[in-house]
Amino acid sequence: MTILAAGQFREDQASLVSRQARLACRAGMATTTAGVAGGFVQGNLAILPEKLAGSFHRFCQLNPKPCPIIGMSDVGDPRIPSLGIDLDIRTDLPRYRVWRDGEVVDEPTDIMAHWRDDLVAFVLGCSYSFEEALMEDGLPIRHVEGKLRVPMYRTDIACSPSGPFAGPLVVSMRPFRPAQAIRAIQITSRFPSVHGAPVHLGHPQSIGIADIARPDYGDAVPVEADEIPVFWACGVTPQAVIAAAKVPFAITHAPGLMLVTDLRNKDLAVL
Repeated sequence: MTILAAGQFREDQASLVSRQARLACRAGMATTTAGVAGGFVQGNLAILPEKLAGSFHRFCQLNPKPCPIIGMSDVGDPRIPSLGIDLDIRTDLPRYRVWRDGEVVDEPTDIMAHWRDDLVAFVLGCSYSFEEALMEDGLPIRHVEGKLRVPMYRTDIACSPSGPFAGPLVVSMRPFRPAQAIRAIQITSRFPSVHGAPVHLGHPQSIGIADIARPDYGDAVPVEADEIPVFWACGVTPQAVIAAAKVPFAITHAPGLMLVTDLRNKDLAVL
């Protein structure tokens, strides 16, 4: 799909891949989107009432590594044309989380029954986008190879607060041999709108991760003896913050099950 102007696309054969991924979600697909719709940007989701949207927007501005905004809806509008002309935020993710007072109360495959006229949807960049660039350079992505969700961990690194939003940074992890890790840093530095360069390498305990074999979200992957864990800021951070702040009502994606957009990964590269 070729971008003509803000929010306008011209459909081509390749762009049908991203639309088909969303249609599969509408039809009930509820599996990880890692490796799905190659070439297209995927996004994390946070939906909040309008009265909290300003504080959350500021939270994202203060914490751009975990929360890079790539799309935002108008109040009460489930569509974000800049991310896809047919996109419906209520149906186009594999699975959602509905939060009340900081607790997950439902994990539906659509949120039609939960949608309200005062809601604002935020779509945040996702590390699945830079994974394509890593794999094109020959770097192995273990959770993709194993058809798993990327492992994610809450850290003891505090985010910069905004209004009620305060809490820990969440990171995603990919194991690499040292030379591969250096190359991964070089490659992901080109993609600041999908988390950019890593925030930490090695020694999980130094950022508050007690057991790397037990992720807080996603699936565990092995770290071999000749590898080091490499950690990137993660778009699941808002979920840890929503839980910490005990926000009265919010909706997010289920970790690892993302929104597929019509944006191209290659268009996000800054170099």
